[in-house]
Amino acid sequence: MSNSPHAARFGPAEQLALGLVFLTRLPIRLKGALPEDAVARAAWSFPLAGVVIGLVGALAAIAADALGLPPIASALLALAATMAMTGALHEDGLADMADGLGGRTREHKLEIMKDSRIGSYGVLALIVDVGLRTTALSVLIQDSRGHLLGALVAAHAGSRALLPLLMRALPPARPGGLAASVGVPSSWASVAALVIGTAAVFWGLGDRLGLAGFVAAAVAMVAVGALARRELGGYTGDVLGAAQQLGEIVLLLAAVVQLPIML
Repeated sequence: MSNSPHAARFGPAEQLALGLVFLTRLPIRLKGALPEDAVARAAWSFPLAGVVIGLVGALAAIAADALGLPPIASALLALAATMAMTGALHEDGLADMADGLGGRTREHKLEIMKDSRIGSYGVLALIVDVGLRTTALSVLIQDSRGHLLGALVAAHAGSRALLPLLMRALPPARPGGLAASVGVPSSWASVAALVIGTAAVFWGLGDRLGLAGFVAAAVAMVAVGALARRELGGYTGDVLGAAQQLGEIVLLLAAVVQLPIML
């Protein structure tokens, strides 16, 4: 870690700014040199970045619905807004991991994941991913507009809350990759992210639905981590993206499946 005066001022506000820069395309300028473990120290802010992304998606859906567009079009525009906010960072990770798992050996899998080209597995994974999220959002827009904002905030914040724990639990799959360069989040940062994400999920979905949805999302994301450990030897940035997407899907589907509880 750098001992420069600039690094010494890397407090909560700077950490939050870095978390937003790392996970979104917001035009935020960071001043001064960053510590070597800056991203790891900012990991507690990941679910707050999710809150911002969810709010943008909800605003896009509400605006489209107000213009009289059909629910599926409003849902697709909401997804487009969130993907524009993140630069499709996590969708790209999902596609790369899906392609990589088709490799023959661990090294071959990692090599495929580094390739910028997308294969048939990646395309199919994105079709299923976008299809499930669009379906869930269109149902919410049609049947429960008042809960759309809460569901989107819960899905985006909750799915990012477990990423620091995955980063702690798994070793980097590549010695010189992104996972190795960002460092390991502290236990404090991981717990803080979990608390913030849980609060966002409970706020968005309510206590009973929030608990069930968050547990289901956690199981799904842990399963992605276990698969990555077995097939790749650890995690990469693509693995984190795939885990986030699966967690988001589960939370959105939970909101739809348990819609009567929310009404």
